[in-house]
Amino acid sequence: MNKNLVWRWTFFIGGMLILSLGISMTIKGQRLGIGPWDVLHVGLYRNFGLTIGTWGIITGFIIVVLTAAILKEWPKIGTWLNMILIGVFIDLFNWLLPEFTTLWGQSIIFALGVIVMGYGIGVYVSPNIGAGPRDSLMLLFVEKLGISVKKIRTAIEVIVAVFGWLLGGPVGIGTVLVALLIGQFVHYTLPQSRRLLLKLMREEDEGALLESEKCEAQA
Repeated sequence: MNKNLVWRWTFFIGGMLILSLGISMTIKGQRLGIGPWDVLHVGLYRNFGLTIGTWGIITGFIIVVLTAAILKEWPKIGTWLNMILIGVFIDLFNWLLPEFTTLWGQSIIFALGVIVMGYGIGVYVSPNIGAGPRDSLMLLFVEKLGISVKKIRTAIEVIVAVFGWLLGGPVGIGTVLVALLIGQFVHYTLPQSRRLLLKLMREEDEGALLESEKCEAQA
């Protein structure tokens, strides 16, 4: 396999792992509230059982199928992997991370979780392997309705958060902070991640070239 492709997949899967860790950290600090989509997943979990990650996979699958039906286009493999792996990783980290009972503990883990989420998104998006189901839905509405990404994203997240709150999901100041701050973090982490990815890919190309020149010289 091409080493550049290996680097791209490493960033894609590694970024989803980091993002899932950040989501689980915010869930452990849920006294402050959590991200809009996670409010929905926690609400579904509290009412119908299963796990938070499983509900993430189920809602992602529904979105992928609806989006594919409307666009009449099958999603990239990265979209399917995003749907499955983030749900699996969230359940893994929810199991591994300890519970925080104090408000200070939950506030710290929540704040760190938001930062980790921002870096995770930047890393996994940088190789451009496939958008997640929820990002695909957002882009579909942007294309069909001709409304800005910011307005569509805000509208979707408000609707999802309200629905999740009605199901008993934890809504609070943290929900607002996630909605407002994640985009700001990604504004910086995505270019950083892309620069690092390109640097690593160039180094691989330069290394292969030097190795080739060395072999020719020995011949």
